[in-house]
Amino acid sequence: MAIDFNHTILSARDSKASADFLAAILGLPAPRRWGPFYVVTTDNGANLDYMNAESGITRQHYAFLVGDAEFDAIFDRIRAQKLRYWADPAQRREDEINDHDGGRGLYFEEINGHLLEIITRPYGSGGWNP
Repeated sequence: MAIDFNHTILSARDSKASADFLAAILGLPAPRRWGPFYVVTTDNGANLDYMNAESGITRQHYAFLVGDAEFDAIFDRIRAQKLRYWADPAQRREDEINDHDGGRGLYFEEINGHLLEIITRPYGSGGWNP
């Protein structure tokens, strides 16, 4: 059997609102409830399971590989919601996108402070190496 990434758990203040936000901004199907989780499923079948945190939330980073059309649609939704975005994970290059590996990428925060990234080319696919 091949080894595939299946799921991860994201801490949230409000798991339903958080999952709804992620699905809407990425243009994915509405989240589904499974036990204590609200689950967002990506097109390749990986699940992001939002769960209410009983204590503080540790910020995490999640990156999504998207096509050019999806990047444009997500970027339009980011701007429509007036979300801040950056070209870099250190969040120094605000209101910019990057062009790593001949593609496009940007970072933005979701409602719990997790740092989300969208890229159109896998890292290293075009020779870029930080």
